[in-house]
Amino acid sequence: MAPPKANNNRPTGRRKKSSNLLQTLLDKYLNIGFLKYLVLEPAALPIISVLIVLAEAAINVFVIRRVPYTEIDWVAYMQECEGFLNGTTNYALLRGDTGPLVYPAAFVYIYSALYYITSHGANVRVAQYIFAGIYLLQMCLVLRLYAKSRKVPPYVLVLSAFTSYRIHSIYVLRLFNDPVAILLLYAALNLFVDRRWTWGSILFSLAVGVKMNILLFAPALLLFYLANLGPLKTFLQLAICGSVQLLLGAPFLLSHPVEYLRGSFDLGRIFEHKWTVNYRFLSREFFEHRTFHLSLLGLHLVLLLVFAKPTWTFFQSYVRLRSVQDQLQPQIAKKNSEVQAQRKSKKEAKKEKDTEKLSAEQQSFLNAFEKTLQKSSGGKAAAPPVPAPARAESERYGIHFDRCTQLALLPFFLCNFIGVACSRSLHYQFYVWYFHSLPYLVWSTSYTLGVRYLILGIIEYCWNSYPSTYLSSSALHLCHLVLLFGVARQIFQTMRLNAAAKQQKQQQQKKVQ
Repeated sequence: MAPPKANNNRPTGRRKKSSNLLQTLLDKYLNIGFLKYLVLEPAALPIISVLIVLAEAAINVFVIRRVPYTEIDWVAYMQECEGFLNGTTNYALLRGDTGPLVYPAAFVYIYSALYYITSHGANVRVAQYIFAGIYLLQMCLVLRLYAKSRKVPPYVLVLSAFTSYRIHSIYVLRLFNDPVAILLLYAALNLFVDRRWTWGSILFSLAVGVKMNILLFAPALLLFYLANLGPLKTFLQLAICGSVQLLLGAPFLLSHPVEYLRGSFDLGRIFEHKWTVNYRFLSREFFEHRTFHLSLLGLHLVLLLVFAKPTWTFFQSYVRLRSVQDQLQPQIAKKNSEVQAQRKSKKEAKKEKDTEKLSAEQQSFLNAFEKTLQKSSGGKAAAPPVPAPARAESERYGIHFDRCTQLALLPFFLCNFIGVACSRSLHYQFYVWYFHSLPYLVWSTSYTLGVRYLILGIIEYCWNSYPSTYLSSSALHLCHLVLLFGVARQIFQTMRLNAAAKQQKQQQQKKVQ
């Protein structure tokens, strides 16, 4: 009897190997532990982000197809851009149904492009799908920052994204310019944390050129420049920002500079009381009074000064950690390459050893043949050798340095939040100014989970109350105050711990000396 051929058993071996691999994957991922990891662990956000974006794409398409579009400013935007496309560069003459043009030049160029893409603004459905794309792209940028920081659990971002009707409405049912500005802002933030300063400055300036509210981030950005780049390079980045504004505004500045500056950067513009979300409980006269405006401006400046030192400390710590990253990253990469080379050599050695092994049937035949020989000779058959357990492969070395992004994001988000909280008036579309940063700010407090959910829920309720009421406006201010207090308490507690650690280190150094 001839031994069976080796190649007859290869499919069986492959099926067994694939079956083992499938079972390993099922055991690893289809269990309660992995589900908890996906829901609760911030490190799982890159996986959940894919699901969030896919679900949001479906939700936006559903909203566009099922919920009627509401005309508010789109027609006025198109009328204002039509005047520019017809050759008018005097901002005082660029008007729409809702009044004069009050946005900088980048707005004019972007919406002029939309004017042509949407058949002179007539094809609103195309514009809606474009804004759905803006929403999804911004979501990717926001989730990338959250994934880097590993601050907020994935389920919080899922609930926040899926349950906000107002945000979906602002993007795909209203077509405001606020989402365009915020998209450019988050693109700039991503570039800043990646240390691509010039491109970040260009996009930040473009965002300001779409809507002036982006300047609420400017105080934090100035300190971020100084901490990372020093005075000289900071001046260079500011020059880049200014140059972008000059280039964008050139057609208007060269012909009618006063009208352009007065129209696009009007800091004293009076908002209509009927649209306010945050000051419904004030009378119209008091709401429009200049003293009230100056008081809010003073409060804004005082709060920025209060948080200036913590912001600077956070940014300095961020810079130091990035410096450590630059020193350790090459060593980690070198160590990982060595581990990979060792792993590869082990695999090749194992492959050569496996090629010399007999198949299961061949081994069985030889064992039976050996037993026959042993019986005929009166001896005992030798026990087959038991293979030694394979040694576990070495793990990759790594440190999640991007977690230090927390030290950068919190001051940026807090600076913008202070500006929103101190605004003279908030209209419904202004919700996008700080919506995506709210989970981060809430999770930067030491409040219980119940209080955190309550803050987010009440804020969402306030922005969905139309028209706003005394209750909704008061509740919004109360949530802002509670949130600001919680973040401030946590920040200053961190500062005290940092000061105590420094003092202890200095005392130890004195003892050593």
